[in-house]
Amino acid sequence: MNIAVFQMNIIPGEPARNREKVKAWFERNAGPSIDIIVLPEMWTTAYALEELDQLAEPSDGPTVTFLQELAVKYDVHLIGGSIAVKEDGKIFNRAVVIDRKGTVVYEYDKIHLVPMLDEPKYLNGGTSSVKAFELDGVKMGVVICYDLRFPEIIRDLALQGIQVLFIPAEWPEARAAHWETLSVARAVENQMYVVTCNRIGSYNGTTFAGRSMFIEPFGGVLSKGTPDEEEVLQNTLDLESVKRVREEVPIFKSRVPGLYK
Repeated sequence: MNIAVFQMNIIPGEPARNREKVKAWFERNAGPSIDIIVLPEMWTTAYALEELDQLAEPSDGPTVTFLQELAVKYDVHLIGGSIAVKEDGKIFNRAVVIDRKGTVVYEYDKIHLVPMLDEPKYLNGGTSSVKAFELDGVKMGVVICYDLRFPEIIRDLALQGIQVLFIPAEWPEARAAHWETLSVARAVENQMYVVTCNRIGSYNGTTFAGRSMFIEPFGGVLSKGTPDEEEVLQNTLDLESVKRVREEVPIFKSRVPGLYK
């Protein structure tokens, strides 16, 4: 399974311009060899939180339609990063997964909001638990940025049988060491691939860390982006390695959940 990650800078508060940027990237890079393309968190607006009341879209708004059209045109699955979605007057940070037929197969609202970036002031946390989804018969999961710090929800996905976890993010440079360490830890402790897509650039006094990564089930970093350049990372995942690692170190068979209280 071939996966490509677009580590991008984001134009704050300019959804149309960011869609054009992504469209141009697809024209240059998308091709038949790629099965899944991954975008970062809040890639249409960046953290223009004070403007989200005007910028947030309905769940079937222009960005989701745009992603559906790209998926069909390029015959590729999309982990469409996340976008600001408004429903019933509430704004959510929502990840969208779209298959190559243009069908929205999964949506996830970020559960854990970042107090350091004032997210709780402008956003509502998701109220539904994480669920696995399938692309090409492979179970996968997605969480968003700060969710990485909460291993409970990622273990929940692992127990649902996922083999690949995607993490779109706008993770800051100030905590870049945590970004790398926690991403590797989630791969090791759950014996699965972790594919992260972080943004670069700066906004409103915060510099973002880049360093998007592909991490294999034993914790090896297959590739890592730079901290400050737009780039495409691409890797082929050997999904049989998930099975091998789980057989060699059978942590799921060794669990004693009755004592985890």
